[in-house]
Amino acid sequence: MRPRTELATGIAVLSLLALGAAVLGTRGRRELDLDPRRSTFLTGPDGARGYTDALERLGVKVERFRRRPAELPTAASDTGPTVLALLGPSDRPDLLEAMAMVEFAGRHDLLLAGPEANAVMRCYGYAARTRGNPILAVLPGRPADQSDLRVRAVLGRAASGIVRDSAAWDEDGRLASCAVPEPLRVDTLLRTAGGRSVALRLTLAGGRAVTLVADDAIFSNRALRASDAGPFALRLVAGRYRRMLVDEYHQGYGPSGSLFRAVAGWSTRSPWGWAGWQLAAVGLIGLAAAAVRFGPIRPAPGRRRRSPLEHVRALATVLAATGGHDLAVRLMVQGLRRRLSRAPQAAPGPGLRADPRPWLADLAPHLRTRRGRDAAASLVALTGRPQDAGGVLRAAHEVEDVWEDLKP
Repeated sequence: MRPRTELATGIAVLSLLALGAAVLGTRGRRELDLDPRRSTFLTGPDGARGYTDALERLGVKVERFRRRPAELPTAASDTGPTVLALLGPSDRPDLLEAMAMVEFAGRHDLLLAGPEANAVMRCYGYAARTRGNPILAVLPGRPADQSDLRVRAVLGRAASGIVRDSAAWDEDGRLASCAVPEPLRVDTLLRTAGGRSVALRLTLAGGRAVTLVADDAIFSNRALRASDAGPFALRLVAGRYRRMLVDEYHQGYGPSGSLFRAVAGWSTRSPWGWAGWQLAAVGLIGLAAAAVRFGPIRPAPGRRRRSPLEHVRALATVLAATGGHDLAVRLMVQGLRRRLSRAPQAAPGPGLRADPRPWLADLAPHLRTRRGRDAAASLVALTGRPQDAGGVLRAAHEVEDVWEDLKP
């Protein structure tokens, strides 16, 4: 077996083994996605992908915003009522970013969830406070025994007037601050069994609304599947807005991400990714092994051209095997005619298949000796009937006699 064939066979066997290992690995228990971020890109228990997928099925256009809050005006649209959602950001926004969101809320609505969004909530006079133990939450007007939703945070009044942050300064060197507006109406959307507010909707001047939710876990995939959080969370957006912007910048999905990093991260977590890395390693090893030459360089075998005698022997062998004695005679006569083609008495003929006897009959009077004329007559007789090996030999002798007679 050649080295290249052996290498190809080895690579094919290793590829099949790696593919089988990947298939067997996917049949077992898969590792859970334990990413705690409340991102709509994540499908794990703590992610919020299920929430946005359900909203899209209900006719809400969901767009994931992955730039700084200062670029929110570029995301404005006149397609219909729009709400900006900040769901439990893993990277807490500062007061400058909160001011950009408040400015965007001057034309659109806001949905703020989780204690990590307190920087924006304080600009509306509220803040979320975490509780140590989960508390039962119910809809207003419904008995507590009809709810299985539990929360770990409640809302409370935080500030009024002007909110400032000594660690945040704007581009003009002024201390960042926002003025707390006085809401025209405050609706309680969700409360605890003890009467504490969990979700509020603030109606502001101009018909704008800001929805505050203390516990962002209400929007998680686990809560949507295992409790009454799904209908409540969907009613906050579905039927009220046609478009929802989801802030993913503060979840770590900024504009600097790349497809290569995403693919590389997936390949380190998935069995199929590991199989791909193993195949790439095997291919590189095989390429390196095939590129190294072992031992001295062997010279290429030389090519030796056949001699005229070898060609004649080969042709004779073929003619003998096929019974082509008549053809051999014709070939010899045709060779004689080609050699005599420059002579005045050698008129051009129609080719190999033409009958050479007329040409030989015309050639006989031009021969100088009786021996030559007898050889030409003998050739006429030999080409007129089937021949055997002896006839071919006699034709060869007669051709030489004619040539010797006419040769100057």
